[in-house]
Amino acid sequence: MAAIYPTILMIEDEEHIRRFLRHSLESQDFRLIESATGAEGLTLAASHHPDVILLDLGLPDMDGLEVLQRCRSWNTTPIIILSARGKDQDKIHALEIGADDYLTKPFSVGELTARIKVALRHSNRPNAASIETVFKSGSLMVDMQEHRVTLNDQPVHLTPTEFKLLAILVRKAGRLVTWKELLGDIWGPTGGDSTHYLRIYISQLRHKLEENPARPRYLITEAGVGYRLNVD
Repeated sequence: MAAIYPTILMIEDEEHIRRFLRHSLESQDFRLIESATGAEGLTLAASHHPDVILLDLGLPDMDGLEVLQRCRSWNTTPIIILSARGKDQDKIHALEIGADDYLTKPFSVGELTARIKVALRHSNRPNAASIETVFKSGSLMVDMQEHRVTLNDQPVHLTPTEFKLLAILVRKAGRLVTWKELLGDIWGPTGGDSTHYLRIYISQLRHKLEENPARPRYLITEAGVGYRLNVD
């Protein structure tokens, strides 16, 4: 029986980048479909039903954000932005209009591969009921149903807000979660001005969960954008 490899649609106009990623990803058993324009990319997304889309923003025929918005009008396929635009507002805007992740060029193939695998794991979960209630990464364990956290098999006592924040990151483990998402989920529509509180709670969590809070292993800051819960 033939193996079924995940299909990656790469919408990128720079041929040398396509060639490099083609070689790197196909060597790891991904199947690549390529497009140099946004219009062709949209057509391929509809006709080939890829498992993940890699999308550059600087395309020759239209802005990648327009491609993203058009995809999101009918498609839930995970979309990872690959762009030279590194400003915080660019990342936040892309994530808010439907991107699942954002990598700034240049990036390592190892990091891209890890982000693709996280996207594939999430896309294979059809509904919330199928998500495992126990999350494990390294020596950290979070039991979502029992509201229980252990580190090195020792109980960690969290406040209700600390656990709620951690639970949001667990549900999106490995993915970038913006400040706006976190603030809205924790404090509701009025939480937009509570960024400093969010930083305080993240700091408290790091002191409880990290061996070295100054060099976190689990709670990773995406500067100017949000946070990511690292998955081992």
